[in-house]
Amino acid sequence: MFKEQIDALSTAFSEELNAALTKEALEAVRVKYLGKKGPVNDLMKGLRDMTPDERREAGQLVNTFKSEAETAIAEKGKALEAEALSAAIRASKKYNPTLPSGEDRGSYHPITLIARDVEEIFTTMGFTVEDYVEITDDYHCFEALNIPKSHPARDMQDTYYIENGQLLKTHTSAAQNHIMKKYGAPLRAIFPGRCFRNEAIDACHENTFFQMEGMMIDKDISISNLIYFMKTMLSAVFGEELMVRLRPGFFPFTEPGFELDISCTICKGRGCPSCKNTGWLELCPCGMI
Repeated sequence: MFKEQIDALSTAFSEELNAALTKEALEAVRVKYLGKKGPVNDLMKGLRDMTPDERREAGQLVNTFKSEAETAIAEKGKALEAEALSAAIRASKKYNPTLPSGEDRGSYHPITLIARDVEEIFTTMGFTVEDYVEITDDYHCFEALNIPKSHPARDMQDTYYIENGQLLKTHTSAAQNHIMKKYGAPLRAIFPGRCFRNEAIDACHENTFFQMEGMMIDKDISISNLIYFMKTMLSAVFGEELMVRLRPGFFPFTEPGFELDISCTICKGRGCPSCKNTGWLELCPCGMI
């Protein structure tokens, strides 16, 4: 008896739901069947007069119908909204099917973000940003940097060679000679880019990596200028005032050459595992070319 009531209720609900073609009509169906004065609420009240076994079975039937009805109403509501939107678009004279469907998802790679920050900082200090090719020749990559074929420093920078004496650049320093010829002196320039080396790949080494190099040529400049520009740039990148120091370092194309350290941004110079309890982080090489 009770199941027949539910079946009849379900049939009537489906017919009225299919006939509802507007949001207002759909809301009227919802109130009629699921509202406080609707048949579902009346059936729930009638469960009190049943035996426990009858109440259990009847309760399941009522809850199933209620759940299915709520789902059907929600789906019909979404369908009506989609139809209304389509109709509005079709009626609008401004509709342009060539417009993009929405915002692109994703974000820039961290290397790209840092590179843009550094480029912007150096640009405000009067530096130009120079793009240089990834495929160069032996002269610009080695010979022009005082690294002849017999120099042991070549063992540190094994690269990928191409026909006709060309190769994939091993460092951004390959652009130095090109930029000096292009601009002459005085000169302030930075040149970012990908570099390539025939490395054994591990956690710290890769055959393709990113470098950014800066160069300044002028009268009456010294290591003090180098320290100033590097400290200014690094403090801006890290968003805090940093201390820097230079240590002697060997690089085949600089003399003198230095390793530049910054005060540890984790422990603020007090010493921690990140800086091996020295208070300093080794960051980048530099020197006089």
